[in-house]
Order: sequence, then structure tokens, then C-alpha cells
Amino acid sequence: MTHSTTITHLSPETFDSSLPGLADLLTDTVADGSSLGFVAPFNRAEATAWWRTQRPAVSDGTLDIWVAESPAGITGTVSLAHPLKPNGRHRAEIVKLLVHRTARGQGLGRTLLTTAEQSAARSGFRLLLLDTETASPADHLYRRAGWTPYGTVPSYASDPEGELRDCTFFYKEVGEGAAPARRHATCSGSGAAP
Repeated sequence: MTHSTTITHLSPETFDSSLPGLADLLTDTVADGSSLGFVAPFNRAEATAWWRTQRPAVSDGTLDIWVAESPAGITGTVSLAHPLKPNGRHRAEIVKLLVHRTARGQGLGRTLLTTAEQSAARSGFRLLLLDTETASPADHLYRRAGWTPYGTVPSYASDPEGELRDCTFFYKEVGEGAAPARRHATCSGSGAAP
């Protein structure tokens, strides 16, 4: 990550002003083939509309969003979704970890992930969950960051071009009472990296 990049937690007000940059980032990531729930063709207006649907959760505190900003604008983001079920108050989910193609390979994804993990632990969460396309660069990032895969579902979701991809589900214990890091056997899938 470059020294001129800053990580900022978005308030409802800064979320609104960050919409253009978040939309550009999401459009770039989908255009690169990442399986994020969207299909091609996918444009900036659709990306903006999707981000706007997240505003109520940001306002009521059930979604934390961080952005990485450089002189070029928003180059990355990560979100932490808080649980809605009373029996799941100890866990949260990492969602939409995105890094612009021009900012990859510099450790920004890992920095954003660590930011969300540390915030989750400070907020009292003990268990984090996420899912990603099997054998993708994100899959490798999570494994290197100490996340434990607990299952792979074949043909779980399609990429933007409509090709079905396998998805691997991960968990990580954080905060008070978290188990020490341990080695686990990894599973492999047949999904190709985007």
C-alpha cells in the first residue's frame, strides 16, 4: 500500500459524498470479471444505485464501510455487516472487499481486511464469516490472512459473463476468546480465478 493512501471509516454523510468513487470502484471490479452478484453488462448508474441501497444499513449502524483513498480517488473498500438475528450477535460478515485494478499487488486488500477484522474485534465480535470465488486472488488472500475454509459449494454463483463458479466459505475467530491461529487442511475447487 502506498504511503499516500488513507483508510477512512464512512459516516452516513461521508458515505453520500463517496458514492461516485464507490460506484467507479464497483464498476471496475465487475468489469474485471469478479463474481460479486452482478452480471454484464453492468454500468456506473447500476453501481451507484446498488450502493444507494446500502445507505439505510450505514445509517442504522448495521453496516460499516471503509474506503482506501489515494490522490487518484477511492482505490479500495471493505464492509462489515452486523448480524440481525439475536442469537448471532457475536458474529459479523466481511462483504465487498474490492481493490481497483490499478491498485492491486500493493497489499491494499490485506490492509483493508485487517482494518475490518480489528474493528470487529474492538466491537466485541468473536467470529467473522465471508465467502468468495474458489481459487480466486481473494481466496488466496483470505487463506494467507489466517482464515479457515469450511466448505466449497460447486457452481454457487455466476461471474459477470454468466459462467458458474465454485464458492468457498471461510471463518475467522477474533477478539476476546479467539482461538490461537492454527493450521488447517485446505480444500480446493475447480473454479478459475477471474
